[in-house]
Amino acid sequence: MKILLTGANGYIGLRLLPSLLEKGHEVICCVRDKNRIPLDPETRKRVSFYEVDFLKDVDTADFPKDIDAAYYLIHSMSASTNDFDELEAKAAKNFNKYLAETSIKHVVYLSGIVNEDTLSKHLSSRKKVEEILYEGNYNLTVLRAGIVVGSGSSSFEIIRDLCEKLPIMVAPKWLKTRIQPIAIRDVISFLSEVLLKEACYNQSFDIGGPDVLTYKQMLLKYAKVRKLKLWIISVPVMSPRLSSYWLYFVTSTTYKLAVNLVDSMRHEVVARDNKLQEILNIQPITYEEAIKNAFIKIEQNLVISSWKDSLVAGRLSNLKGYIQVPTFGCLKDEQSIEVKNPEAVLENIWSIGGTRGWYYGNWLWKVRGFIDQLFGGIGLRRGRTHPNKIYAGDSLDFWRVLYADKEEKRLLLFAEMKVPGEAWLDFCIDENNVLHQTATFRPKGLWGRLYWYTMLPFHYFIFSGMINNIAKTE
Repeated sequence: MKILLTGANGYIGLRLLPSLLEKGHEVICCVRDKNRIPLDPETRKRVSFYEVDFLKDVDTADFPKDIDAAYYLIHSMSASTNDFDELEAKAAKNFNKYLAETSIKHVVYLSGIVNEDTLSKHLSSRKKVEEILYEGNYNLTVLRAGIVVGSGSSSFEIIRDLCEKLPIMVAPKWLKTRIQPIAIRDVISFLSEVLLKEACYNQSFDIGGPDVLTYKQMLLKYAKVRKLKLWIISVPVMSPRLSSYWLYFVTSTTYKLAVNLVDSMRHEVVARDNKLQEILNIQPITYEEAIKNAFIKIEQNLVISSWKDSLVAGRLSNLKGYIQVPTFGCLKDEQSIEVKNPEAVLENIWSIGGTRGWYYGNWLWKVRGFIDQLFGGIGLRRGRTHPNKIYAGDSLDFWRVLYADKEEKRLLLFAEMKVPGEAWLDFCIDENNVLHQTATFRPKGLWGRLYWYTMLPFHYFIFSGMINNIAKTE
C-alpha cells in the first residue's frame, strides 16, 4: 500500500515510520523540508518525500494522486498560545483540498480524548480538526489518546524533569485531575493496525492504557520506579499563569507549550471504552511498564525521536534558508587548528552538547542558558536526543542542527537562544586535516553590535578553549 505520512518528522511520525516500513508499505513522508527529517541513510533510501506547508496556498500540481491511505499527525500547539487553533483548522482544510483529487480510501487521525462539555483550547481545537477531516472525500478513523508515555515524549520528559529535580514539590490543584496515560508502543500499534480496517471506517475511538491516575499519582509512580523519594504538597492558589511559569522553569518545555499544557491539565482525560483494543486484539501495558520501557530505550541509546526536535522556531520552519551562512554585515570569530586524528576529532564534534558539554567553560554555557531562560528563551534544558548521532533538524541545547554530514566532515548549528540578531556555529575539517571553527553573528541594529562586543572577552576564552579541547584525541 502507498501511505502518505504527514508530520513525519514529529515525535509520533518518526516512531510510526519504521512500523509502516516493516509491514511492507510504500511511504511518502509529507514534510516542509525533507532535509529536516532525521533518518539514517538506509531508511532515507526506502522512503520518498513530498515537501509541502499545509498553512500555505494549496498547489496540487505535483501532489501524489495514487495514494491508498494517509496519517494526519499535524498539530500547532507549541507554535503559539493564541492562534494555534486557527492554524490547525487551516491546515486540516488544506489537507482535504490536497486529497480531493486522489484515490485515497482511508485517513487515520491521532487526536486527544474529548469527554467533557467544557474543553481546553487545545482539546477543542483537536475536536474541530476532527470535524473538518470528516468533511473529506475519504473514510476517516480518529484515535483519541490522552497522555503518551515514552522515551522522548513531552509528557514523559516533563514528569522526568519534575521528579528528578524536585524531591519536595509544591504543586497546583490540577494534580488531582484524572487522566489515562498510554505507552508510545501501544499508540504505534493502534495507528498501524487500524489502517484500512473497514470495520473502523468513519468512527472515533478512545485509546488508553489500563491505569486511570491523577497527575499526582503519575509523579509518585514515576518516583517509585526510579526509587526516588518524593513529597508533593498541593496548593489551591497557583494560577494557570503561575503554573505555566513553574513548568517552564523546572522542566525542558517551552513557555508556549507550558501554557497550552496547563490549560489542558485542568480537564479530565479518561477513555470511555476499550472497543478498539478488542477489535484489533491489542492489550496496552501499564503506566509503570511504560516508564520502565522508556528507560530501557534511554539506557541503550535507542531513542528514535524527541518532542524537542519537532519544535522548530517559526523562522526555522525551512532549514534551507539558513544553511548558507551570510558574510556581509556579520561579525565573526574564526579559529583553526591542525589535527592528527581527524576521525576521532569528528567523533568529538558529533558528541558536542548535552551531557558531554561544550568542551570548555561549561559553567559559562550554563550561565548563558540560565540568562536565556530568564528572557523567555529555551536555555540549555533540551540537551540532545542521542549522545553521538546528529541529524539536520535536531535540537542541541539552545542550538538547532542545520547541516550534519560526516562524509563532508561538517556540522552547522543555528542559535535558537534569545539574541539581538542571528548566530551560526560551524565546524569543518578540510582536506589538509585542519579543523575550522567559525562563530558568525549577524547583529540586529545597535543592540546587536553592543551584544557582540560585550561578549568578546568571553568568546576569546570559550572559543579558543573549545577548539583546542575538541582537537584532543588522547
